[in-house]
Amino acid sequence: MNRMLKNCLSWVLVFISGVAFMWLIQLDSIPLAQLAQQQRGGGGGADYEFINPLLECEVGGDLVEFKELKSFKNKVVALTEKLIKVGDANHISIYFRDLNNGPWFGINEREVYAPGSLLKVPLMITAFRQEELTPGFLNKSVAYEKPLKLPKEYHQDIKPRISLETGKSYSIEELVRRAIVYSDNNAVTMASKELNPALFNKVHNDFGVVFPDEKTPENYITIKNYASFFRVLFNSSYLGRYSSEKALKILSEVDFQDALAAGVPRNIKIAHKFGERGVDKDKQIHDCGIIYYPGHPYLLCVMNRGSNITILTQNIAKISKLIYQEIDKQSK
Repeated sequence: MNRMLKNCLSWVLVFISGVAFMWLIQLDSIPLAQLAQQQRGGGGGADYEFINPLLECEVGGDLVEFKELKSFKNKVVALTEKLIKVGDANHISIYFRDLNNGPWFGINEREVYAPGSLLKVPLMITAFRQEELTPGFLNKSVAYEKPLKLPKEYHQDIKPRISLETGKSYSIEELVRRAIVYSDNNAVTMASKELNPALFNKVHNDFGVVFPDEKTPENYITIKNYASFFRVLFNSSYLGRYSSEKALKILSEVDFQDALAAGVPRNIKIAHKFGERGVDKDKQIHDCGIIYYPGHPYLLCVMNRGSNITILTQNIAKISKLIYQEIDKQSK
């Protein structure tokens, strides 16, 4: 059995076996020369705009000649080193993956950070999974009677543009949407109280991410582990297609446009989530998401820390712009 056929069969086995899920989300780069034609369904079609589930591999007919991206990691490394050298950041981590064919690269991908609002994505995944298990869960109404007293770790330098109104009731789905789109900590606190704790914990464990508690250190998440949330939403390999599509659509409506989104043209769709830590002098801001370059979507996550949130945000925009320009140059 040749290499291409073996690889193709391995993809099929992954997608029909729930047992293989952890292997899937941790899968490293596959050389393009070993890839058979991948048949995907949904992405860009009438029914699905944001997901692109892998359905099958075509091994009996002609193979598609994938255009392999020339490495541009050295340019990204050079920019990263420059930003650190001039004092714009103390640490920068980057994770890039071509979502068509799988090649990826990481820069300082094992560095740990405080995730902040990035954890609102697993909260949304848990809520949508609970809806799949218990239809009607997302329609449950919850009253917002008064502003919540939140711990100092919930401090936000980037404030929600739209907040919950006291005296009103919101469905769990709307709370989840506001937690993602406006990064509203009151909404996420209310929604999390309605989730099944065991299911919430399981989602974190399934992705190899620590379920935070009072004993969890401040910096504990790596960029590569976090990127898994976006990969499985794009592939619709954890939630069903309808839920995965809805999750990515909500992520495409995120109000914060100063980091990843600032590095790509306005007409390019992007589904992403940012997170920040603004306590004391150790500032952190991260942005992770899918950039839907036409015919060549890619996953990009940037995490960095330093002393100035505004400068750290600009770092992400600069890195995003460089990578977009490289993709654009090679795709023409």
